[in-house]
Amino acid sequence: MSVTIKDVAKAAGVSVATVSRVLNNSAAVSEETAAAVNEVIKEMGYSPNFLGRNLRKCETNNILAILPSTEHTVYSDIIKGMQDAAYPNYDILLSTSNSYLGTEMRLLEMLFNRTVDAVVLLGTQLEAQTLNDLNKRYNIALCCERVSDAKVLTVTINNEEAAYDAVKMFLEKGKTKIGLVTTGGNTDALSSADREKGYIRALSEYGIKPEEKYIYRCSYDYTDGREALKYFMTLDEMPQAIFCISDLLAAGVIKQAFKEGIAVGTELEVCGFDNISLSEMYTPGITTVAQPGYEMGRTVINKLLDNMHSTVKNNDMIILDHKLVIRGSAK
Repeated sequence: MSVTIKDVAKAAGVSVATVSRVLNNSAAVSEETAAAVNEVIKEMGYSPNFLGRNLRKCETNNILAILPSTEHTVYSDIIKGMQDAAYPNYDILLSTSNSYLGTEMRLLEMLFNRTVDAVVLLGTQLEAQTLNDLNKRYNIALCCERVSDAKVLTVTINNEEAAYDAVKMFLEKGKTKIGLVTTGGNTDALSSADREKGYIRALSEYGIKPEEKYIYRCSYDYTDGREALKYFMTLDEMPQAIFCISDLLAAGVIKQAFKEGIAVGTELEVCGFDNISLSEMYTPGITTVAQPGYEMGRTVINKLLDNMHSTVKNNDMIILDHKLVIRGSAK
């Protein structure tokens, strides 16, 4: 049978409260008594039920971060920022939903049964009303991806404005045929739709009518970037520049361009999005939109912790600044 705290107290000749104080390193217990109790704990092999203790306190000091995928390295900086902001009082637990609603709801059970104190969603399949209802009872936040009409603490960038700036860069150089490599489907994150809006707005402001033939819809996979360029090469007039909504897609476009003998940076300019480490290491370096991932992670945890210890929640959408990073793929 497992050893209980009562067994330890009886063997040590002290009260259960004293054993509890020793386990919590309380200064109210003398060094001599603490040493004696710890010796009994060691001899009896007692293991405190920390989960039970945390549940009684209604606090676990754990925050769950749910990622829609582990394929996007843009999350690494965000997670680092989250961990640094949480330290030393909280731990960040990571899990992946693979963008499946059922998996996401199963992971949220950890919040419902108080295994974690709060949840940060870095992309979600949940609708705004569901998020709003959850936010009334639990501590949740959104990071990176926004959800329309969600009255929930959200930390992100202005994706439309960021895409607008990237496409405007091409337009200011006199490029008039600009391709877009983006995702497609009804379950896409709003960031993809926002980036497409930015692309369209930039073209429209320069008097260029957006043409569907210059938009290639796919997934975020690197190989899709290669397929995108193959498609653009079948057009009567190939794009002079291509804006991709992720750096992985941009890397695929560049890889295929080299295979086809197209000089990237001169014959064809390419811009990605996210500023992942690959974008700097690639040849040529990928011009991209940098998201402040580390700052996003720190901000969402700091604001979430404020909410967790306040009677009034901050449900604002916090927009951080993006930056256009110029490299060899679009000088």
